Amino acid sequence: MTLLPSAVSVRESGTGTPLVLLHAFPLNASMWSAQLDTLPDLTGDGARVLAPDQRGFGGTELGADEPSLDAVADDLALLLDAAGIERAVVGGISMGGYVALAFARRHPGRLSGLLLANTRATADTDAVRANRERIAAAVTARDSVRLLLDEQVAAKQLGPDSQHLVDRVEAMVSAARPAAVAWAQRAMAARPEALDVLSGLRVPVAVVAGAQDPLVAPEEAELMVRARPDAELTVIPGAGHLSALEAPEAFDAAVRALLRRVTAG
Repeated sequence: MTLLPSAVSVRESGTGTPLVLLHAFPLNASMWSAQLDTLPDLTGDGARVLAPDQRGFGGTELGADEPSLDAVADDLALLLDAAGIERAVVGGISMGGYVALAFARRHPGRLSGLLLANTRATADTDAVRANRERIAAAVTARDSVRLLLDEQVAAKQLGPDSQHLVDRVEAMVSAARPAAVAWAQRAMAARPEALDVLSGLRVPVAVVAGAQDPLVAPEEAELMVRARPDAELTVIPGAGHLSALEAPEAFDAAVRALLRRVTAG
């Protein structure tokens, strides 16, 4: 069951080419504040930027569905319907990238371009799935996300030159609801490999990686580019796992390049 658009909180700015930005775990759409300010100001027709809160995060309801990123992808399709958007450039960072790939698999005709940042198209290893379940069980049992703060999730997502952003990221982590954290962890653990989805798309693709990303190895970006040789790869020096926050100018430049490719047809 997908959420009704009225149950999904979304931030929007600008006009022009529709661009959806999907946030990282366990953050919310406020991470895109810089992009909501800067990306609509483009040469040419500009961009209509939409940044929704994913299920359970920010102002969006969690719903009663079993954990699945397919449900989040279907939420996005309904949101586009409600906004009168037939096709959009969909971009996601980290967990948002997983959702973007799920959307590409389930709704390929709704895509005009795809941006994958600090993410992977491979499935979780057994060890990663076990750790996700550990976190899901712990936050549920304690009804608290304190574990994420105790394990320094914010600091571990950021590169060594971006530790000044820890307080901002921790504020978003602290705002996450335990039920949403558990649901998202289990949904991410259940996702399938998506390299075949990526290789089968017929739209422009951009891949962004942080050179100092402690969570997603550069090899994951290389795997995606091998699956899609015409994808444009941007590796941002000094950036960690949250490149849009850590290096917004470089991140936005990659997005603008993708939007130009989309509008050029």
